[in-house]
Amino acid sequence: MTEAAWIVFAFVLGLTLRQLGLPPLVGYLAAGFALNAVSTYTGQRLDGGVALEHIAHLGVMLLLFTVGLKLRLRSIIQTEVMGSSLAHGALTCLVLTPVFHLFGVDWGSALFLAVALSFSSTVVAAKVLEVKRELRAFHGRVAIGILVVQDLVALAVLSLAGGHAPSLLAFLVLALPFARPIIHRLVDVSGHDELLIVFGLLLALVVGGLGFGSVGLSPELGALLLGALLANHSRAQELAKALWGIKEVFLIGFFIHIGMSELPTVEALGMALLLVLLLPLKAVLFFFLLLRFKLRARSAFLASLSLASYSEFGLIVANLVLPDWTVVLALTVAISFVIAAPLNRLSQTLYERYEAVLVRYELDERHRDDQPVSLGLAEVLVIGMGRLGAAAYDYLRGDERVVGLDTDPGKVQRHLQEGRRVLYADAEDPAFWQSLHTDNLKAVILSMNDAVSKVNVTRHLRKRGFDGVIVTSCLYDDEAKNIKDAGADNAFLVYSDAGIGLAEHVRQALYGDAPQEAQA
Repeated sequence: MTEAAWIVFAFVLGLTLRQLGLPPLVGYLAAGFALNAVSTYTGQRLDGGVALEHIAHLGVMLLLFTVGLKLRLRSIIQTEVMGSSLAHGALTCLVLTPVFHLFGVDWGSALFLAVALSFSSTVVAAKVLEVKRELRAFHGRVAIGILVVQDLVALAVLSLAGGHAPSLLAFLVLALPFARPIIHRLVDVSGHDELLIVFGLLLALVVGGLGFGSVGLSPELGALLLGALLANHSRAQELAKALWGIKEVFLIGFFIHIGMSELPTVEALGMALLLVLLLPLKAVLFFFLLLRFKLRARSAFLASLSLASYSEFGLIVANLVLPDWTVVLALTVAISFVIAAPLNRLSQTLYERYEAVLVRYELDERHRDDQPVSLGLAEVLVIGMGRLGAAAYDYLRGDERVVGLDTDPGKVQRHLQEGRRVLYADAEDPAFWQSLHTDNLKAVILSMNDAVSKVNVTRHLRKRGFDGVIVTSCLYDDEAKNIKDAGADNAFLVYSDAGIGLAEHVRQALYGDAPQEAQA
């Protein structure tokens, strides 16, 4: 009956919040609070105990493993990532520790409380960036890099707070890069079915989770690093898609578990709301720090917004050294999740609304990841250079002047090595279109994965005065309608048109090139 209660509450509240325009994960948090309240007032245990906690932990590790599959470790060792994350943590502790002490908290507890609030939620940020397909966009890579650095700092803090350090065997982790060829080979021989999923679970939960935990390191960090070892493999995205359903189900357990951690009192709720008021300051500090490292206003804004939450690590710190703050921090973290999820969903809209103000704070010197201002003599632009975009590019480049755009630097580099002219750029950035010279451009092919991104790019093009052809592909009729309403000339349904293409090949094989009517 306990499992039935989780499922019913999660579905009903998730669906309700979705209908209100909020992400379902907010409903899962609400489901946790509702189950907690029902358990308290009926006396019937519905919290799931150790089982739900274990499911939640597995969900976090699988999420971080799939994030690692899309992560380039070199993106972490960047000045803007290391500098902004460490500076943000230091400034947060420097300011909040004496403030908490003034309100009667002893110095030691005040410091640990400030540390707990300096971290951002890896789960929420990774989930939001994944849903918006922005994990490999520049601001997504910066945000994930900052979160990884924060996780490393959290590991050191937890070791200090718990009075223990990783064992000497932890140095074996340094040998992981040498195991990459073996891991890659095992992926190759695992096929495309359930064995690939089992191998992914083995890497994430056994080698990364259990392995790292047994030597005193963070299991979550282990899952992330094991995923990163496979990031350059040609089947990394196939593995991520294979694990997607399992990860999503387990993550529901995580959000329910957070909501069920404690039943709040009025006093604890009031204190949590006061701490939540610090969230804007957290985001603003990240924004200005990233600007100091030469990021453009848009990249700094989107990255900062994805980091505007409190971390689940705060609850772990509370359990170790701040037991009196456990309920308060549980509420603070949960409320920050409720705020961060819908806020990030509107991040592009918010930036466009306040762009004129935000760009005033940019430095004159540009970051090396700044975007191109010219497409040269290109007449056709392909945005999104996955399999579909690459196929369209290859078909056209014999007869037309064509150029591709993509937000993934690794993908851009691979296309360049294969002889295609592909530029790094984020087509959803309004500043990109404002500065781009498109004098020769006659047609645009939108081959990104996200339907909302296609709508946004179409609007940017038409708003800029582009009157050429805009075509795209999509999976569903409602997506096609939205894209056409935004100004696209045509939106082809992938599976329908693929089926027609297959039938056309059969017809030609049976009857030659003559029209079907003539054959009748």
